[in-house]
Amino acid sequence: MAERLIKSNKLRVADISLHYYIKKATATEKKTIIFLHGFPFNKNMWRQQLSQVADDTTAIALDIRGHGNSTSGHGFFSVDLFAKDLKEFIEKLGLEKVVLCGISMGGYIALRAYQLYPEKISGLILADTHSKADDDSGKQKRFDSIQAVLTHGRRPFAIGFIEKVFAPNSLDSKPEAVELIKSSIRRNSIRTICATLLALASRTDTSAVLPTIDCPTLIIRGELDRITAKEDMQALASAIKNSNYIEMANCGHLPNLEAPEEFNKLLLHFLLEINA
Repeated sequence: MAERLIKSNKLRVADISLHYYIKKATATEKKTIIFLHGFPFNKNMWRQQLSQVADDTTAIALDIRGHGNSTSGHGFFSVDLFAKDLKEFIEKLGLEKVVLCGISMGGYIALRAYQLYPEKISGLILADTHSKADDDSGKQKRFDSIQAVLTHGRRPFAIGFIEKVFAPNSLDSKPEAVELIKSSIRRNSIRTICATLLALASRTDTSAVLPTIDCPTLIIRGELDRITAKEDMQALASAIKNSNYIEMANCGHLPNLEAPEEFNKLLLHFLLEINA
């Protein structure tokens, strides 16, 4: 595999500037995968995946509106808006079809994107995510988080979040991954954290689109994920006819960071299958 540089770039989309990493394909047969991060993270969580893609694949990791280095624009956030930003981003880069790899919030965006423009999506990787909208209890938890952030700031929020997203063994054995996520959370403004929590609380249910998904779909769950329920992810696998469900042992909500080698094997195999 030829050594290729991961480059930083930005693109004007609607009222914002979207920042992204890109590692361009060098082989003749080319496809593109776009990585969509979770909340409240940024594109840096995908560096270990970008570094491993094959020469026939252009890999892009995007900072969602308001996260990382991407600007917030008018300040109104919704999963629907994130998906529409992504569509304009795909079109401005002149990409005909892409594979979407989304984790947690990134998975919500990927499913909404398929609902809005399935013709542009050639494959889906859905990690530690699901299709359901928040119930009243879920909404209230997000509202409580908003109040806590406004009252106490980002630091207590970040500490509590870290304890939930990583498996207990990862907290001890993956200090670099833990620090990456801590720094990602700290880089977000309080405004972005609160606006995104509202966006997640108000997102629509995308379960109706699942039976219509006809592209190859890989569903990955960390076995010890305490945020995304196993039954919700199994419901994805049951409803999407051309899907494969895999659990990664000893991982929590962020398996791409907790067991990157295993995650990358699944990713590369999936991309090869799309070509086949």
